[in-house]
Amino acid sequence: MKLNWSLKKNNHLLVKLAVSILLVGLAFRLFVFKSQEFTAPSELETSGSAGVDRIEVVAEPEPETKAKAEGEAKAPEAEVSTVDVSEYEDQNQMPQNETEDQIEMPVKEKCDLFTGDWVPNPSGPVYTNASCPLIESHQNCIRNGRPDSGYLYWRWKPRDCELPPFDANKFLDMMRNKTWALVGDSISRNHVQSVLCMLSTVEQAVEVYHDEDYKSKRWHFHSYNFSVSVIWSPFLTEAATFEDFNGVSTSEVELQLDKLDEKWTDLYSNLDYMIISTGKWFLKSSIYYENDTVVGCHYCPKRNLTELGFDYAYGKTLHSVLDFIATSKHKGSIFFRTSTPDHFENGDWHNGTCERTNPAKGDEVELKYLSKILRDIELAEFEKAAPKAAENGVNLKLLDFTSLSLLRPDGHPGPYREFQPFATDKNARVQKDCLHWCLPGPIDAWNDLIMEMIINR
Repeated sequence: MKLNWSLKKNNHLLVKLAVSILLVGLAFRLFVFKSQEFTAPSELETSGSAGVDRIEVVAEPEPETKAKAEGEAKAPEAEVSTVDVSEYEDQNQMPQNETEDQIEMPVKEKCDLFTGDWVPNPSGPVYTNASCPLIESHQNCIRNGRPDSGYLYWRWKPRDCELPPFDANKFLDMMRNKTWALVGDSISRNHVQSVLCMLSTVEQAVEVYHDEDYKSKRWHFHSYNFSVSVIWSPFLTEAATFEDFNGVSTSEVELQLDKLDEKWTDLYSNLDYMIISTGKWFLKSSIYYENDTVVGCHYCPKRNLTELGFDYAYGKTLHSVLDFIATSKHKGSIFFRTSTPDHFENGDWHNGTCERTNPAKGDEVELKYLSKILRDIELAEFEKAAPKAAENGVNLKLLDFTSLSLLRPDGHPGPYREFQPFATDKNARVQKDCLHWCLPGPIDAWNDLIMEMIINR
C-alpha cells in the first residue's frame, strides 16, 4: 500500500513539473512574438529616415515568370530590386511604377524660330491689295498684273514648334500708348507696309507725318494711341547719296563712318520698339570719311584712293551702331534684323531676272558670295554687342530672316514693279525687282515671328 501511494505521489510531481515546463515555454513564446510585433514598425519607419541609404524591395514575379521559374532547377522564386534613395531628398520625388500615360516626355527647349520650311497655307493672306490702300506701287504685284498667285499660299513653319499666325487684335492691344520705328533702307519701308496692312484688318492707320522726299513717315492708330514710323537711313551713319528713283548713281556715296545718322539717334530714346537694319547699300561705290577726312573708298577706280572694301565700312558701321545701342541703357526692345538676300538670276539689278513661282528647297539655292560676307559681319558684330547689352539691361534681339527669305525666290515683283509692263508689248524690256517683296507676300511671315518673340521670348 505504501509503495502504491509513493508511486502515485511521484507521478503527481512529474505531471506538475511537465505542466510547469509547458507553461514556461508558452510564456517565452508569447514574449518573443510580442517583441517582434513591437519592433517591426520601428524598422520600417527608420528605413525612410535620413540615415538610411538603400531599401530592398521584394517584388513578386508575374504569373508567367513564376511558372517559368518553377520549371527551372535554379531559378529564383522572387526578384530583388535595389533603389538608392540617397538621390531623393524629398520622398515625393522617388520613382514610382508608371504606366505609359503617366510618363512625362521631356519638355523641349524653345525652338529656333528661324530654322524651318515653307509649307502650304490654303487660307492665304489676311489682307489683299484691294483691302490695304498703303501698298506702294512697286510692291503691288497683283494690281500691276502679275499673272500667278501661288506665291500667296505659303506660311513659315519652324522645325521644332508651331508658330501662331499674327493676331492683329492682340498686337494692337499690347501696343496701346506705344511707339514703333523701323530704321533702315527700302526693305524697312517694304516691311512697314506689311505691318500696317496686317493691322488694317482691325484699324486703318492714319499718316500723320512725312519728310520732304516721302521716305520717312509716321502713322497713328487713334483707337490705341499707337504710332508706327519708318525712318529712312540706308547706311545708319551720315551719308550723301547721288542717285535717281531707279537707283542709278551719278557719283560715289560719301559716307561718314564715325557719325551715326541723327535721323534715328535723335528719336531712339523715345521709342518703345525699334527694328534696325541695313545691308545692300554698302555694296555701292563709296568714299569713306573719318574725322571729316577721306580715309579710303570702295570701288572708286577713277580716284587715287586706298581701296578699303565695303566689308571694312560695314563692320565699322555696325560696330558703332550696336555699341551705341548696347551702352544706351534703353528700356525698350531693339531688334537688329539681318540683311535680306536678293534672287537675281543671270545678272543683277539692271539686267537680272527672277521668274520662279514656288518656294525653293534648302539645297536649291545658295546665299550669294557678297550676301554671305554681309551676313557674317552682321552675326559677328551682334555677338560682340549682345553681352554688353545684357550687362546694361538693354533688350537687344536678333531677327535672322536671311535663311527663310532665301527660300522665297518666288516672292518678288520681278517685272511687275511697274503697272502692266507687258500690256502693249509682250517682249518689252523692263527692269526687274528681285530684291523687294510683293504685298501681300513672304515678308508678311516676318510679323508672325516678331509677334511670337514679343509675347513669349
